[in-house]
Amino acid sequence: MIQVINLRCEYKNNPVGIGVRNPRISWIIQSDERNVMQAAYHIQVAMDKSFEFPVWDTGRVDSDQSVHVEYKGQPLQSRTRYYYRVRVWDQKGRVSDWSKTAFWETGLLDTGEWVAAWITPEGVDNSAELRACPMMRKVFEVNGKVRCARIYATSLGLYQLRLNGQKVGDFLFTPGWTSYENRLQYQTYDVTEMLNGGKNSIGVILGDGWYRGNLAWKHQRNVYGDKLAALIQLHIVYQDGTEQVVITDKSWKASTGPILMSEIYHGEIYDARLEKTGWDMPGYDDSDWNSVIELDHPKNILVAQEGPPVRAIRYIKPVSLFTTPAGERVLDMGQNMVGWVRFSVEGPKGSKVVLQHAEVLDRDGNFYTENLRTARQTIEYTLKGTGREVFEPNFTFQGFRYVKLVEYPGQPSIEDFVGVVVHSDMELTGSFECSNPLINRLQENIQWSQRGNFLDVPTDCPQRDERLGWTGDAQVFIRTACFNMNVASFFTKWLRDLRAEQRDNGGVPHVIPDVLRDGVHSSSAWGDAAVICPWTIYLCYGDRRLLEEQYESMKAWVEYIRHQGENEYLWNTGFHFGDWLGLDAREGSYVGATATDYIATAFYAYSTSLVVKAAQVLGRAEDVEKYSKLHENIIDAFRKEFVTPNGRLAVPTQTAHVLALMFNLVEEKDRKRVIDTLVEYIKKNECHLTTGFVGTPYLCHVLSQNGYSDVAYKLLMQTDYPSWLYQVVKGATTIWEHWDGIKPDGSFWSPDMNSFNHYAYGSIGDWLYRVVAGINIDPEKPGYKHIYINPVFGGDLTFARAEHQSMYGKIRSGWKIGDDGKIQVSIVVPHNTTATVVLPGARLDLVREGGKGLDQAEGILEYDAVDNGVMLRISSGEYLFQYEMKN
Repeated sequence: MIQVINLRCEYKNNPVGIGVRNPRISWIIQSDERNVMQAAYHIQVAMDKSFEFPVWDTGRVDSDQSVHVEYKGQPLQSRTRYYYRVRVWDQKGRVSDWSKTAFWETGLLDTGEWVAAWITPEGVDNSAELRACPMMRKVFEVNGKVRCARIYATSLGLYQLRLNGQKVGDFLFTPGWTSYENRLQYQTYDVTEMLNGGKNSIGVILGDGWYRGNLAWKHQRNVYGDKLAALIQLHIVYQDGTEQVVITDKSWKASTGPILMSEIYHGEIYDARLEKTGWDMPGYDDSDWNSVIELDHPKNILVAQEGPPVRAIRYIKPVSLFTTPAGERVLDMGQNMVGWVRFSVEGPKGSKVVLQHAEVLDRDGNFYTENLRTARQTIEYTLKGTGREVFEPNFTFQGFRYVKLVEYPGQPSIEDFVGVVVHSDMELTGSFECSNPLINRLQENIQWSQRGNFLDVPTDCPQRDERLGWTGDAQVFIRTACFNMNVASFFTKWLRDLRAEQRDNGGVPHVIPDVLRDGVHSSSAWGDAAVICPWTIYLCYGDRRLLEEQYESMKAWVEYIRHQGENEYLWNTGFHFGDWLGLDAREGSYVGATATDYIATAFYAYSTSLVVKAAQVLGRAEDVEKYSKLHENIIDAFRKEFVTPNGRLAVPTQTAHVLALMFNLVEEKDRKRVIDTLVEYIKKNECHLTTGFVGTPYLCHVLSQNGYSDVAYKLLMQTDYPSWLYQVVKGATTIWEHWDGIKPDGSFWSPDMNSFNHYAYGSIGDWLYRVVAGINIDPEKPGYKHIYINPVFGGDLTFARAEHQSMYGKIRSGWKIGDDGKIQVSIVVPHNTTATVVLPGARLDLVREGGKGLDQAEGILEYDAVDNGVMLRISSGEYLFQYEMKN
C-alpha cells in the first residue's frame, strides 16, 4: 500500500498569505514496503474542497517528480484560498488514494491592491534618546455574519497587532529584517474568529527594531528612517459576499504607553503604571489621544512573508539561582540561549525588576558582560502593585545563559522565571549521535548556535552590539545548516536581500542587510556567499527556481572579481578578511597567516566553477563555455603564482593546503605532496589545527578525501586547545567565536570580539553527517533524489548514526561495531529515491541483510566488491546489513 503524505507548498504546510503566482507543490510517499518509486502523479487544485470545478487538474502525468512541481493552472487570484490534493502511481501500476486535502492562500499579489495609508503618530520627538513605543488604534463596526477576515500588515520598525483585547498571531519581530529600501515584507493573519458583531477595536504597537534602533558598533540610529509607521488592511468578507475594508488612515488615534524604550541591543524599559488598560478594546475612551498623520512612503517595495516567521519555540526552566562571590544574585538557565526571560513578580507599586543578561561567568564565578561591548541587554520593569504581575519584553532579544537580578522586590524563587527561546521557526531535519558523549554535546552546541543566530537573518552573534548578517559566516555554515533544519525559505529571503544590496559592479557587502555603509565591501570568502549559498540550497533541496533567480547575481560576483586587478585571473587587490581568526595570525591581528591574495584567488576559482555548474543546470550553454574557460585560466594563473614546478605551495599554512585540495587547484601529480605537507603541518602542531573561518570548514573533508580520515578523527577527538571539544570540556553549550574564547587558565580573549554563540566553527557538523555517518548528495540528482551513503569508521567510536528529513522523507545511516568486531549498518532510504551504499571493510560473501545473502535480499539492485569494501545500489526502504570486517 502506498500513501501520499506531508503535502507542502513552497516548503510550507498550509501557508496563508503567499506572494508566489506559480507556487510549487511537494509531497512524500509513505509505504511499509521496499522499492517504491513514483511512476506518475495527479494533482488537483480547486477553490473549494469538493474539487468539482478545479482550477488545475493535471490528470495523470507520467513523471517521478514529487518535489517542486510548479502550479500551471488558471492565474491565481489575490486573497484566495486554494485547496489541493495529490495521488500517485508506483512502478507496479498501483495507485494511491487521494492525499489529505491541503491548501495555500494568496496574499496581495499586486502592490496596487494596497489602499491603506502609511500612518505615524503626530507630534512625536523622534530625536529623543529614549523613545517610547507608540500605540495606535481605531474602532470599527461589523454589521453582518462574517465568512472570513484577513489582516495584511507591515510597518516601518517592528509591530504587534491587537484586536479586541487579544494579540493577533504568534509571529515575533514582524515584519522581519530585509533590505528595507528595496524590499519590505508584510504578514497575513486569519482573524475570522476574533471579530465580534457590532463595535470592534484594532490596535498596533510599534518598536524601533532594526529600522531606526541602534545598529552595529558605531552606534548608528535611524539607519533606514527616523519615523515609525504602520500599514494595515483588514478585509472582512460577509456571508452575502459583500466586503468591508478597514485601513490605516487619518481616522486612527495615537498615544504612548508603558514601553518607554525597547531596543534590540539594549533591552526594554517598561513601566506597568503607565498601562492603558483596555486600549485595544472598543469601549476605551481615547478622547485624549493624539491624531496620526499619513506618511509618504512607497508601497511598491512590499512583498509577502518569504522566510519562516520568528516564534517562541521552546521554554527553559532555570537550573539554579545562586549568589556569586561578588554578592550578586544570578540565575543559571543551564543553556546559552537567545530570547528573553518571562517572570512573575509581586511587590509594591513603583518597585522594580532589573535584569541583566550575560553568556558566561568569569574565572572567579562572577557575572561577566565586557564581551557585550555597548549592548546593555537589560530589562527594567516597574511594578503597578496590583498583585501578581507577569512580564516578558516586546521588541528585544538577548543572548545569554546567566541573568543577574540587579533589582527584585522580595525574595525571588527559581519558579518565577522561564527562559523563552526565540528563533525563526524552521523544521528540525537533522540529528547525529555517536558513542562519544563529548561529540554528542558538540552536535547539540551546533544546533543551539544555529537556533540562536537564525533569527530572521543568519547573524554572526546574538548578544553584543553587532548581530549582523555576515556573509562569510553564512556561507561557511550553510551546508551544516541545511542538514540541521529546513532553511530553504530562510535563505531564499536572505539571498533576495543580498541580490537587492549587490553593487552595480557586482560587489557584495560584508553584511546583509547592509547597515555598515562604510564603502568597504566585497571580501573574498565573504562575497562568495552570493555563489556558494544558492548553489548549496540547490544541492540540498533541488531548488532550481532559486538558482535561476540568483544566477545573474552569481555571475555578477565573478565578473566583479574579474575586473579588480591588472591580471583578470588573479585577485590580488582590495580588502579581505583572510583566514579570519586563524591561529597562525601575527600578534595583535585577527587575520591568519595565509596570504589574502592566495585565499582570494582560490575562492575566485571556486565560485567560477560553481557558476559553470549552475549554467549547466540552467541550460546556459554560452555561459558554460565562457566560465569554463575563465576557470581554466584562473587555475593556470594560480599554479604559476602559488605552486612551484615540483608541486610545493608557496604559502606554508594549513589553510593554504586545505583550499588548494578542496577547490582542486593543484595538478593531480601534486596532490600527494600537498596532502602530505598538510598532514605534516598538523602533526608538527601536535595534531592540532591552526585554521580560521576560511580553512576550518574544509579541513576534515580534505583529510578524508585524500586518505587521512584517521588524522581528521584525531583532530575531532582532541580535547585540549585548540579543538572543537576543548570548548565542550570548558562547559560550552553553544559554539564559540574563538577557539580559546575562554583560555585554559580561565581568562578570556579580548572583550573587543569574543562571542560565545557563533556558529562558524560549527561547520564541522557537515563532516559528521557526510563522513562519519556517510550521508551525501548526488549533484546530478540534487535534493537527495539519489543518495550516497559511505560511512567512515574511526576515532574509537563504537557507533554513530544520523538522520535527515529530506524533501523525499527520512534518510538514516547508522553503524555499530560490536564487542565481537561484527558490524551493523542500518539504512533508511526514502521512497521515490535510490541510494549507492558502501559498506566499509566488508566482503561480498560475508554480508547479510536481514539474515539473507545479498542475492536474496529484496530491494538490492546491484552489488560489487570495491577496494574499501562492498558497494551496493539499493532502492527505497529500511535495511540492516551485518558483516565481519575483512582482514
